[in-house]
Amino acid sequence: MRGFSDRFERWLPQLAISPALAVSLLFFYGLTAWVAAVSFTDSAGAISWNWVGLDQYRRLFSDDNWWRALWNLALYLPLVVGLPLVLGCFLAILLDQKVRLENGIRTVILYPLALSWIVAGTIWRWLLSPDTGIEKWLHGMGFENALFDWIVQPRYSIFALVVVAVWHSTGFVMSMFIAGLRSIDESVFKAAMIDGASLPRIYWRVVLPALRPTVFSAALILLPAALRTFDLVVVLTQGGPGQSSVLPAFYVFDRFFRRDQMGLGSASAMVLLFTCAMVAVPYILSELKKHRGD
Repeated sequence: MRGFSDRFERWLPQLAISPALAVSLLFFYGLTAWVAAVSFTDSAGAISWNWVGLDQYRRLFSDDNWWRALWNLALYLPLVVGLPLVLGCFLAILLDQKVRLENGIRTVILYPLALSWIVAGTIWRWLLSPDTGIEKWLHGMGFENALFDWIVQPRYSIFALVVVAVWHSTGFVMSMFIAGLRSIDESVFKAAMIDGASLPRIYWRVVLPALRPTVFSAALILLPAALRTFDLVVVLTQGGPGQSSVLPAFYVFDRFFRRDQMGLGSASAMVLLFTCAMVAVPYILSELKKHRGD
């Protein structure tokens, strides 16, 4: 009986995680394999297992709309990853100075996190709409020539997405940096001050290098989230005007569910998946190598 109890305790963790593991295997890896298989078929309105090899991928890379989606992503990705990192770090450093009303300021900055992307996109669609938002308010204030119509301007619609994404993500990044700053021993600051270092120099030379794991974690969360941005596009711009704010994830949805081009949609989904892997995996491996070196 004692041996059975020992074996049960040894296997209990594996038994506890096995349902989650089974679900992950089925709904992530299983469905990923299914989409990969569909990408090699001529599936249109329904799944057809008529294999066509790489035809869907050739068709994808000859589609101007796909290249436009990639160009939009090239504009969107650095901004929605870089700006929250910079702003979040800056705000965290300010709040780390124990300013007055710190809790109130932190609540205001973290408030967007309480909203889903759908709600955030809806709010900003009202604000950015020329008929109901900031532009109309400025006209009512007497500024008749004021323009704030980004979501209807092809040149600026992608940056309207950037504004909302940065607004929504900055508070989360700030909270990560605050946690990282509060974990640094105060003796580090005292020792640097005794050596005559100014506060900005302490943060630049001592604190920021110590926050490298926090930067790594935040970037690792922001990168995949930016690559798979879909719901914000649906709510805010619907990919328009024209194709000016289409991102790859929206392109996948549009081909797969709206245009009945399931093979093409699956091919674009696999390219997006490999893009995520190409961005994330080398970054993860480099950080792991640095930690082993340390």
